Amino acid sequence: QVQLVESGGGLVQAGGSLRLSCAASGRTFSSYAVGWFRQAPGKEREFVGAISRSGGTRYYADSAKGRFTISRDNAKNTVYLQMNSLKPEDTAVYYCAADLDGSMRSVSEEYDYWGQGTQVTVSS
Repeated sequence: QVQLVESGGGLVQAGGSLRLSCAASGRTFSSYAVGWFRQAPGKEREFVGAISRSGGTRYYADSAKGRFTISRDNAKNTVYLQMNSLKPEDTAVYYCAADLDGSMRSVSEEYDYWGQGTQVTVSS
């Protein structure tokens, strides 16, 4: 079992930054990859990026490349999503998810455990 809790969301102006955190408990943290997804109202859940078990490999959706950075601290059982140059279209609920087989795919069905999400709102 894995429990994930996101935090750090909020309201920010366009061009601003936020750092989301995903605190994990349960299964050994370094044994699984972690992905970030987001879901805007009326839209499907969208892959943002993922980080490998060790943190040495990261993948990003095109919408996140160059603006978002995923990192992890295995000593603190926490994954971070640093978001810079935020745009109104980044407004969504952001979720982290555990990927037990480490494949880091962009498909939400491949992830095994999910947090409850944190709201990010970017005003224009």
